[in-house]
Amino acid sequence: MTVLVYDAVVLAGGAAKRLGGADKPGLRVGGRPLLDRVLDACADAAGTVVVGSRRPTVRPVRWTFEQPPGGGPLAALDAGVRHVTAPVVLALSADLPFLTADTVRALLTALDAPYPDTGTYPDTGTETDADTETGAGAGTAAGAATGTVREAATPRPPARARRPESPYLPAGPDRPDGVLLTDADGRDQPLVAVYRTEPLRRELALIAAEHGGLAHLPLRMLTADLSLRRLPAPDPAAAFDCDTWDHLAAARARIRDHGRVLDEWISEVKKELGIELDVDTAALLDLARDAAHGVARPAAPLTTFLVGYAAGHSGGGPEQVLANVRRAAALAARWAEEAGEDPGKNTE
Repeated sequence: MTVLVYDAVVLAGGAAKRLGGADKPGLRVGGRPLLDRVLDACADAAGTVVVGSRRPTVRPVRWTFEQPPGGGPLAALDAGVRHVTAPVVLALSADLPFLTADTVRALLTALDAPYPDTGTYPDTGTETDADTETGAGAGTAAGAATGTVREAATPRPPARARRPESPYLPAGPDRPDGVLLTDADGRDQPLVAVYRTEPLRRELALIAAEHGGLAHLPLRMLTADLSLRRLPAPDPAAAFDCDTWDHLAAARARIRDHGRVLDEWISEVKKELGIELDVDTAALLDLARDAAHGVARPAAPLTTFLVGYAAGHSGGGPEQVLANVRRAAALAARWAEEAGEDPGKNTE
């Protein structure tokens, strides 16, 4: 499957009023800043523009500011799009702790997915929580999702009188202007979305011309006249954002949930160390247990370290790690066997 070439625009400004003016992109979830987590999700972007104050980031980005400063999400998006060169733009807010590369790929795939011949037309969009914040939603973790593209079945309205040159028509059966993620409540997330660059630029220019600028205008003005598809969030938490301290606390609690804490931790450690390696968690935990019981408790972490080091030293991958685990586990079993033996029991 061919993945579209895209640029990412990440909105990392805003007053964060519901956080008391805190530096929201710098708040940490799972030990990492929210902005870095979002940048990881779009790491394969051809170029990335961050609209907001400069800061250290997990990878190189281009920085810019909206005009006027504090002008809101439409002005910030316009500032970022001015630096885009790819044919597709991924628009994101910087406060999405659980956005993943899989969700980004799903949006890109949906942009060129076959257009259902249902006799209905894409919805014009509704008011969203992102109209007043650069966040994607209202901190509500998305529920069960189907991961399939759906079109809002609304009757086709007449062309808008104020814009006769842009009648309300789909961009074509295979060329919508963009794809928005929707959360569990069906709300559009225009800042977890992909757009074709030229229609997006045209619409921003038309709105600016009609209103004398883009400052403090709601995002629903952008989505109203674009031909858009809706994609239910493939990941139940993909649209969860951190607009309040309660949202931040919920995100941190989710990271430490007993059923997923090890997966989250291993994922974060791999990112911190800059490695890509499938880890057989169960095998490593079994080895640590065997080393602790058959040798001594401190042997558990030391043994797992040595297993990984040996694989890395030999240039091996996951298969070599697993082979090393088996060898070390067999050695631990022999130690345990010896510990339970009476050397003179079976001798004459």
